[in-house]
Amino acid sequence: MKLYIIAGEASGDLHGSNLIRSIRSENSNIDFRCWGGDKMKDAGGNVVKHINELAFMGFIEVIFNLKTILNNISFCKSDIVEYAPDAIVLIDYPGFNLRIAEWAKKNEIPVYYYISPQIWAWNQSRVHKIKRCVNQMYTILPFEKEFYRKFDYEVDYVGHPLIEEILKFEKLKSIKNDFHETNGFSKKPIIALLPGSRVQEIRTKLPIMLKAVVPYEDYQIIVAGAPNIDKSTYEKFGLKDQDIIFHKTYELLFNSKMAIVASGTATLETALIGVPQVVCYKGSWISYSIARMLIKIKYISLVNLIMDEKIIVELIQNNCNAIEIQKELNKIMTNEVYRNQMLSSYKDLRLLLGSVVASKKVAQSLIKRLEKNLNA
Repeated sequence: MKLYIIAGEASGDLHGSNLIRSIRSENSNIDFRCWGGDKMKDAGGNVVKHINELAFMGFIEVIFNLKTILNNISFCKSDIVEYAPDAIVLIDYPGFNLRIAEWAKKNEIPVYYYISPQIWAWNQSRVHKIKRCVNQMYTILPFEKEFYRKFDYEVDYVGHPLIEEILKFEKLKSIKNDFHETNGFSKKPIIALLPGSRVQEIRTKLPIMLKAVVPYEDYQIIVAGAPNIDKSTYEKFGLKDQDIIFHKTYELLFNSKMAIVASGTATLETALIGVPQVVCYKGSWISYSIARMLIKIKYISLVNLIMDEKIIVELIQNNCNAIEIQKELNKIMTNEVYRNQMLSSYKDLRLLLGSVVASKKVAQSLIKRLEKNLNA
């Protein structure tokens, strides 16, 4: 049996790697050809296109890179034809993956989608394409099942895959005892900076974050380096080796007093680990203007979206500046009631998401459906 898996971002690489391992634990005779990153490669996938070449963020940025994107789509289609998989598994990355899903439907290739595009946020009409082209959708947010039901489309809610990562991480016993010493850090308390996993968002947000933390001399500032980004990207902002840590974001967060986090999956990771945070979003003026017209949600962070209330402060576009970040950090530092309320809400968030191992649930469902199709 052969599966073709497409992930286009760092979070998709992580969840794709866990899915590959879970599928292999259920059936070791499955071959994987992938678009992904180092994690999917380490899990046993044959990665033919790396996420370093794929992540474009924002409307205007997509337009500037349209030729590359179209070439990637063309290559993907021809690669799928040559590989002849029994099914395609798509992981988030909607602008690209929905085009592949539509093409696959025409070519009678079964399509399974793990981690729904955020169509509830904008362009809800895409649900009709999903109904036509996707054999089964596996969703990870509690409210998505009801959203799809409004369009008469039944999906499988499998729980959030980050719960699986946090549970694995929490089994480690000695992270807090030797983290500073092992990594050559001082004993000062840590403010963690998580500027994102794409070069363009790092270039936009990291300078603002670094400017914001200048006054905090009693803290050490450590940047979580994205595994798919070269160290030289960070060095351009004056960072030294001791200021950046790669492949240890969870350990960093676990040992941090607070964090400044780019909007995205990292906001949820930070909350589940239990670190007070301020969330930042800043994009190109054109992309932001288009987004304001199209997006239909109250919040940009997953924490606030899932809880449907303002748990953490979101600093967006013009408000994403050093002064506003400092105001929130100071509040977290000095207002114990405020800090404890945020941490208490994090616990409620975790209870809401539950403890289901999403990748195992998806793997079992996928194999059952694939075997049924092959035996039909």
